[in-house]
Order: sequence, then C-alpha cells, then structure tokens
Amino acid sequence: MLQDIRNNAQGTIAKVIIGLLIVSLSIWGMDAIVGGFSGEPEVATVNGEDITEREFLRVVQMESQRRLSRMENPDPSMLDEDQIRTDVLDSLIQEQVLIQDANAQGLELNDADIDALITQMPQFQVDGQFNRDRFVATVRNMGMGVGEFREAMRKQYVVNQIRAGIVQSGLVADENAEQLLQIQNQTRSFRVLDIPASSVADAVSVSDADVEAFYEENSGAFQQPERVDAAYITLSLGALAESIEVDDAELQAYYEQQAADLASEERRASHILIEEGSDADETMATIQERLAAGESFADLAREYSIDTVSAEDGGDLGYAGRGIYAEPFEEALFALEEGEVSEPVRTSFGVHLIRLEGVRESEVPSLDEMEDQLRRELAREKAREQFAEVRAELADSAYAADDLAGPAEELGLEVREANGVTRDGGQAPFDHAGLVRQLFSEDVLDAGYNTELIDVGDNVSVVARVNKYHEAEQLPLDQVRDQIRTTLEQRKTREALSERADAIIADLESGQSPEGIGEWSSYEGLARNASEAGPVILQQVFSLPRPADGARFGKAVMANSAAVIALDEVTDGQVSEDGTELNQLREFLASLEGQREYAAYQQFLRNRAEVERP
Repeated sequence: MLQDIRNNAQGTIAKVIIGLLIVSLSIWGMDAIVGGFSGEPEVATVNGEDITEREFLRVVQMESQRRLSRMENPDPSMLDEDQIRTDVLDSLIQEQVLIQDANAQGLELNDADIDALITQMPQFQVDGQFNRDRFVATVRNMGMGVGEFREAMRKQYVVNQIRAGIVQSGLVADENAEQLLQIQNQTRSFRVLDIPASSVADAVSVSDADVEAFYEENSGAFQQPERVDAAYITLSLGALAESIEVDDAELQAYYEQQAADLASEERRASHILIEEGSDADETMATIQERLAAGESFADLAREYSIDTVSAEDGGDLGYAGRGIYAEPFEEALFALEEGEVSEPVRTSFGVHLIRLEGVRESEVPSLDEMEDQLRRELAREKAREQFAEVRAELADSAYAADDLAGPAEELGLEVREANGVTRDGGQAPFDHAGLVRQLFSEDVLDAGYNTELIDVGDNVSVVARVNKYHEAEQLPLDQVRDQIRTTLEQRKTREALSERADAIIADLESGQSPEGIGEWSSYEGLARNASEAGPVILQQVFSLPRPADGARFGKAVMANSAAVIALDEVTDGQVSEDGTELNQLREFLASLEGQREYAAYQQFLRNRAEVERP
C-alpha cells in the first residue's frame, strides 16, 4: 500500500480522486464519502442484519485509543492494527448476536429509561448535576453522535440484563464450598531429606558423542535467526542542543534573567517534636501556654522534644533551603517571620512547633562560574524550540528519499549502522518494538524503503533502512558445543538426583534404612503459603495423598539438589458455617459458575448464528 501511495501520489489518478472527493462533499456532504450512494457498506452480516463499516471503524479507533492508554509510553507504532481489526470485528459480531437474542426475548429500553440512565452517569455531571454540554462533548470525543450513543446504550443495557440474569443464577453446593475451604486452609507436617548434587557427581558424564547426538537431534534449536544489517539516523534533543552555538550576548542576558533564581534562601529553624497520639493536642497546648508565659523555646525543646539530637541544642536544626524538610514543615517554616513560632504542624514524624531563628541568602554565582551550565541550558531551550520543526523536516525528507545519506547531509545528521538486528530486536535504538516491526515490514525489507520516523524515547526519533538481509542459518557445532555440554550435564544431574531419590524412597517404603543419607529436617503444621520450606518442596508436599499407615513419601528435584519428602500428618482447616471467609467463597464460586454458564450461552448463540463477511 505504501508503495502504491508513493508511486501515484503525484500522478493523474490522485488528482482525479481528489476532484471527485471535492465534488461529492460539496453536493452530498460527508455521507457520500462514508456511506456511498447506494447505502452504507457493511463489514459483516449477522442473521441478515448488517454491521456497518462506519460503526466498525469507530470502534477500531476507540479500541486503538484504549490500548494506547494502557501503555506506559504510548506509541502508535507498537499497535498491531490487523489484530485490533480482527478483535473488534469478532466483538461486534458477538454483540450483534446478543442484541438479536435480547430483542427476541422482548427486552427493550424506552427513551425515558435511557434519559434516566444518562443523567445519572457521573462522567456527564458537573457539581453533581447532569450537564448537557459535557454530555455532548464527551460523546463527540468518543467519535459518536448523540443518537448513536443513545442507541448503543439501548443495546448494551438489554444485553447486560441477560448477562446479569445468567451470572446471578449461578449456584454452588454448600458442602462443596466448605470442602474447598477446608482444603485451602489445610496444614501439613512433614520431614525433608536433602540430596546435594555432589552426591551424584560420579554418576554424571557427558561424552563428545553425547554432544554430537544432541546437536543432530535438536538441530532446529541451534539456528541463527533471520536478521538485518541496518542504517539509521537518530534525531535527539540532546544532540541538537550540542550543535547550537550560544553567543556571549545571549549568555549574558540569560544569566541576568536567571540571577534571581540563582540566589538561594536558607532558613535556620528550631523545633519541638512530640509523638502523634490521643494526648498530642493537650501536650502541644501545654507547650504553647508555657511559651506564651515567657519560657525559653530551647528549654522546652530539651524537656519535650523526642528528636533527641536537636533537643540537646535547644531544637536547633541549622540552616537549610527548600526541598530538605517534609512539605508541611517546609511550608510552615517559609511562612514565618524571624523569631516567630508556628502553630502545630503534623508530618509523618509527629507534631512539630517550629521557630524561625534566622534567614540568609547565598550570593549569586558569577557568570564565569556558571558559564558552562548556562550555555548548556540555553542551548537546550533553543533546541527544544527547533526540535519539532527539524523532526518534521526529517520525516518528510526520509519518506521521499531512496537512502539516508541525503536526509542526513541535508540536516547535518550522522548515518549510523547496526548489524544483526533480529525480529526480537537488538541494541538501542532497535530495542524499540515499533521500530523493529517497521524494519521487518514488507515496504522496508522487500521494497527497500526507509521506515517511518519513529519516536523511540522522549525527544528521540529514529528513521532506519535495511542495508542487508541475512536468512536464518544453522550454527556450527563448535560454536554451541559448550552450551550443549552444560545442558546435558544439568539434565543428567537431575536424572541422577531423581534416581537417587527414588532409591531412597523404595528403601523407606520397604522398611529399610538407606545408607549414606543425611539428617531429616522437620516441619510442623505448615500452610500452603508458608515461607519456612521452599516453594518447590511445598508444592510437592501439598500434592501428596493423605497418609494412611505411616508416612507418605514423595520427591522434589531442583537444578542442583533433590529432596525426599515424608508426609506425616494432614490437618484440615477449620470452617465456620457463618464465617465471612466461607460466605465470600460461596459468592465467588457461584459467580464463577454463573460466568461459565453465560460463556456457554454466548457460544451457543454464536454457533447458531449465520454470519457472512464480504
């Protein structure tokens, strides 16, 4: 598609199409473009009812925005547009099936009911009251008209009625919930015998023949994936700033502009800190009364303050600027006049009384001292103003160019190279999924075009092209020999550990005492989420059947050790028939059953529907 656009954008065909669009818009309006002259096109038909292209595209746009909003750093290039369109169409087909079912059951919502629902929705309210302007603006931002939104509300509400009815009808037997809770709260007592890997080291041997056989049997696992060698241009705010020169006049003006902010104010504070609690207000009132009676702030700090370090100095905290203290403390301190005492201030440390002892301002650093820093700041500010413009120039230039050398020379940028970029990415900037997807697209990989300009970070944009494509190839044995040997050693060690554990269990079950084993470690009454034993061992402990006569044995095999487990006792959890935990479990299981029934009902309707896709 991109190739066709590039080939025809300046041709006669494009001019004819544009002319037809202008005529259509002037005579028939937008509907001529959206719906055509013979009715609105459809993307699917469900039991004879159409899903229109306009509705489909609107929902695609909404779903794209939703997925972007869930990204930590929203990037449209990382959206899989084909998958979104597939998911949306499947969703609309399912929705149409459910709406038709609701209509068949006679479920409907009249206009008054819709009005009542809309006016109660908080997103359409201002100061607790329905606001029509907000309603209209919100609906338009969703890409819908008011009529479309009301119709969507009508359809969705009746569908939800059926869903709620089925989900809420889910039932679960009380005895099943009680039994499940007993199992969930179960505790087990057991013993563990550790078997270290060193005890089976003599039984582990890997020959060259073993390595070669493994390589032949698993050749598909030792392939170098397809990859490309790429050229790319990076446009960054930082690099742009480095290329900008700042003359002395600009520097002097910037220094004078910043001078007021360069002088930092510091304040010397003393405080009395007491613990937060039920008697904190009473204690603080007593301190304030004694201060008002003329007693020394320093003496009261020594008597009351729980900040023992500053209390020895009469509560003195020394000089500090902004950003040092907790926000409530700082706000109170910088609002005081010298010698003034604050009202009680609460922070996470407790309750403070703060006294401002003095104020001082540091001298403004000279221009010579600040020159390098100010030049960098000013260059970055100027670069920020130019970045959007240069980015647009690079995007246009790279789109039309057959290589990257021309755009790079035009904008004074450097063409760099990165080799061995796979579909899983590579070193920065090819650790960005959107850029890699473009690099391996048909237009770029096969047709030889440049990628689009992709934003790979804050104020960092990249355009790339493929220099050379390398097909997937088999890695030689010598290159992976050590890797295979390590894998086989680990596998044989686990097998030997498992066999050793089986032998010990066989002896224990026959009543014999195995030779050469260590000491058992005992654990009493551990729950499933206990931390005393490792998760692998606990998983095996709670998978063993309940012991009958004597212990029940099992094993757990890890990478560098194994463990023989002797399960001695199982204690079922206590269940209160009127307890909150049991009631919550009943509700959860009933809801789960209801959701399963609704899913089955949806599938039944979907299987029975006649769906046609153009």
